[in-house]
Amino acid sequence: MTIESEKRQSEKVEYTLPVDCDNHYYEKIDAFTRYLDPEFRSRGIEVIKRGTHTELLAGGVLFEFVPNPTFDPVIVPGSLDALFRGQIPEGVDPRSLAKVAPLNPAYQDHDIRLEMIAEQEMSAAILLPTLACGVEEALKDDIPATMASVTAFNKWLDEDWGFSYKDRIFAAPMLSFADPDEAVREIDRLIERNVRIVSVRPAPVPAPYGRSNSFGNPIYDKVWAKLEAEDIPVAFHLSDSGYNRYLASAWGAPDRFVPFKTKNTLASLVVADRAIHDTYASLIVDGVFTRFPKLRTASIENGSDWVALLLKRLRKQANQTPWVFAEDPADTIRRHLWVSPYYEEDVRKLADTVGSDKVLFGSDWPHGEGLEKPTDFINELDDFTAAERDQIMRTNTLDLLGIRY
Repeated sequence: MTIESEKRQSEKVEYTLPVDCDNHYYEKIDAFTRYLDPEFRSRGIEVIKRGTHTELLAGGVLFEFVPNPTFDPVIVPGSLDALFRGQIPEGVDPRSLAKVAPLNPAYQDHDIRLEMIAEQEMSAAILLPTLACGVEEALKDDIPATMASVTAFNKWLDEDWGFSYKDRIFAAPMLSFADPDEAVREIDRLIERNVRIVSVRPAPVPAPYGRSNSFGNPIYDKVWAKLEAEDIPVAFHLSDSGYNRYLASAWGAPDRFVPFKTKNTLASLVVADRAIHDTYASLIVDGVFTRFPKLRTASIENGSDWVALLLKRLRKQANQTPWVFAEDPADTIRRHLWVSPYYEEDVRKLADTVGSDKVLFGSDWPHGEGLEKPTDFINELDDFTAAERDQIMRTNTLDLLGIRY
C-alpha cells in the first residue's frame, strides 16, 4: 500500500447520507487505447472513423455493444423508467420513451461528479463501467488481448476517476479470471492504487481453445485467495455474459447481444437473469465460499428474483447430494452475497431471503433504465423499518466496501 493510500485511509469521512452501490460513468473514447500495450493495438479495442461517425472494433470486428461510443448525445437518466417497470401507459409506443441530451460533464469528470453526488443528497457512490461491460465477451477468444485490455482500461480508470477518489467515489476496476496468473498480478497493481472493490463479469470464465470454466475450478483459487487475503470484495455486474451465443441462438434468436437495437423478445426471455443465477451456482456448488470463507461478493444490476429460485434449487440438490455441500446453501448465501435489486422488484421478499443487512440501494444512474433521482429508491421501501431503510440506503454498501465509520 502506498503512502498516499495510507493517508487517505487515515482520513475520517462522514457517510451520513445514502451511498449508491450502482452509479455509472460513460467511458472516454480512449479508455481502452490510452494505455494499451502497442503489441495489442490490432487485437484489442480500436477506434475508427466512418465519415462523421465514430465506431469501435474489438479484435478487428465491429464492436456494437453501444451504438454511440462517444456518448454524445446520450440517453436521459430515468427516461426508460416506465419501460423497465412494465408500466407503459396505454397507447404509448415503448420506442418513444427514450430521450437523449448532450453529454453531461458529470458523466466523465470526477470533480463535477462529486458535486453531483452532493446535489443528489448522497455521501458516496460505487461507479461501474458502461461500454466496458461488453469487452471481455468480445475478446474472449484472445485471452492475452483480454488481459492487456483490462490492464489498459484500469490504468485509464485510475487516472480519470481514481479507485477511491476522496473516499467518495469508488470506481471498480475490471478483473478477468481468464489468465489466473495475470489476474493475480493485476490485483497487485490495483492494491498499489488503493482499490476498494473489483468488477467481475458474471459468465463462464474464458479458457484456451474456445472452452470455458466454472469460477470454482481450482485453477482460479490463486485469484480468490488473493482477493480474500487482501479483503477486496467482488461486484458481479450485469454484462454481456455470452448467453445469446450459448442459449438464445439455440432457439433461433441472434447469437450476439447488441443493446439499443431492435429488441429480440425471445432472447430477452431465454437469457433474462440466467448468467447471475449460474454464476452463483458455480461459486457455491464448486466450493469457492467453502475454500475462501471470508470472501465478500455482490450482485449489482442483475435483479433479485433469481435469488429465491437459486436457493430453492440448491436446497433440493443439497438433499440429493449432501456430500457436495459443506452447509445449508441458505447460510452460504446469507454470509457471502449482497444484492442490489431492481427497484421495481419485491425488495421485502429479497430481504426475507438474504437478510435486510445484505440488500443494497442501487440506482443505475445515469442510465436511462435507472432512476432519474437516485435516492427515490427509498420510495420502494415502505415495508421496512427506519433502521432497515438506513441499512439498505447506506450502511450495507459501506459494509460491503469494508468501510468503518
